[in-house]
Amino acid sequence: MKIFLAQQNYHIGNFEYNTNKIIEAIEVAKKQNGDLIVFSELCICGYPPRDFVEFTDFIEQGFAAIEKIRLVADTIGVLVGCPSRNPKVEGKDLFNSAFLLYENEIKGVAHKTLLPTYDIFDEYRYFEPAYEWNILEFKGLKLAVTICEDIWNLGDHPQYRICPMDKLCGQNPDLMINLSASPFDYIHATERKSILKRNVAKYGIPMIYCNTTGAQTDIVFDGGSLVMDVDGNIIKELPYFREDLQEVNYTCNGLFKEPVLIHVKEIPFTQIIPENFDATKGTEIIYNALISGIQDYFSKMGFTKAIVASSGGIDSAVVLALASKALGSENVNALLLPSQFSTDHSVADAIELSKNLGNRYDIIPIKDIFNQFDLSLQNVFHSLPFNVAEENLQSRIRGALVMAMANKFGFILLNTSNKSELACGYGTLYGDMAGGLGVIGDLYKLQVYAIAKYINKDKEIIPNNIITKAPSAELRPNQKDSDSLPEYDILDPILYQYIERRQGAREIINKGNDPALVARILKLVNTNEYKRNQFCPIIRVSPKAFGLGRRMPIVGKY
Repeated sequence: MKIFLAQQNYHIGNFEYNTNKIIEAIEVAKKQNGDLIVFSELCICGYPPRDFVEFTDFIEQGFAAIEKIRLVADTIGVLVGCPSRNPKVEGKDLFNSAFLLYENEIKGVAHKTLLPTYDIFDEYRYFEPAYEWNILEFKGLKLAVTICEDIWNLGDHPQYRICPMDKLCGQNPDLMINLSASPFDYIHATERKSILKRNVAKYGIPMIYCNTTGAQTDIVFDGGSLVMDVDGNIIKELPYFREDLQEVNYTCNGLFKEPVLIHVKEIPFTQIIPENFDATKGTEIIYNALISGIQDYFSKMGFTKAIVASSGGIDSAVVLALASKALGSENVNALLLPSQFSTDHSVADAIELSKNLGNRYDIIPIKDIFNQFDLSLQNVFHSLPFNVAEENLQSRIRGALVMAMANKFGFILLNTSNKSELACGYGTLYGDMAGGLGVIGDLYKLQVYAIAKYINKDKEIIPNNIITKAPSAELRPNQKDSDSLPEYDILDPILYQYIERRQGAREIINKGNDPALVARILKLVNTNEYKRNQFCPIIRVSPKAFGLGRRMPIVGKY
């Protein structure tokens, strides 16, 4: 039996595009005499659809797409994901479902049981969990069809009391098939194979896992669909961050061997996130995720050109390099906005960077504009000393100018704030925090340096001086980031413990950190929630990014 895995990049709510993409893959599989083709979770509507599913028309368009696909599912079985109606009066109106189509009919439907409600997930807001579990039969095979989270509970997740595969295993399935939309982050991406292997080992059944790829606003999906035999060996693995269609052959003595139950030690979810922060971990895969995030944000929104405020610092340099790679340097514009506090080498570094990348750059000095603002404010500032007001004024002048360029020429402003700055509020609302997409807002400062070094792995693209000089906002004479923040090699690990690991002050102090320093850092994080609440979408690469995945009260005190 020939089974195809269709790893595709969908567009949320674009039913015509998604349906045509699915049908094209089906036709390719049919020409190669495929027996079954597997797609990913909610592929028909795109994942995550969020409040779109509250529109009746949205659900009906999904049903219409199922009907269109059913007509081409004649000689081949098709497993696709789409919302379906809950026929019961009780509970929510919808299921997150997988449809088995064959011989132009709907042969069976499986519903998702475990609806995640943590981090970026809010599926229980929309869907009813499955309340019955049945295998789907296809050409003599008994298929245990599950959806994404359903395979992540092997009896060790306290959130869930039901394990769908435990329910299905009593019906003696031959094969596990999981339709997934599993987002990328640099921790869980490395754990996914072990989760699949644990399923195979526990149930003694081979596994087909089909994941989506591409980015949906802030969420990136990495693909990596795969097939495991009963011993947990990877028979086929699809690439990461790109679409693919691959075939595996089912034979009695080949891919799927006789089931052998293997006992495995259960690993609690709390152990998945590493104890210690490592800025170099997963640099290459993070780089690829950011490229995917930029590309899909632009293509799915219909944008083509980006603009970056280029300061000669590490953050804007990395964003400019990433954007040039993702969109093509001819579609990326740099705007240099030096003030009287900008050093000559910062301007020179920014120019050298743009020349290395081959992108256009323009220079608009802001000294005269700032002086005019300063003059206009003298009557109300009453000769008070220079402070953060004047610093932020420079940033807001830059924000106004770069947004003027964006409006005039149809550019999208890419924000250059990093996670360390966002965490501590080291940024200016309506100034350097402006933008349509936060490219590195989920990277701590040390990770930004790691990405810069990765970009330079073959040749010097980012000038070495940008990487080695002390970081500075250059808003006053001889300013350095360390004037306002702890050194990043001290700050980032503490932020990681607080944000990713959700460790409180006492726990962080017990790791040997200075109590006063910990109190200061945590206060900065908590009191600057109001700034992050007004920030643009951030490409998510960590297990706890700012945005939908981290919902904190603005006026809270903790």
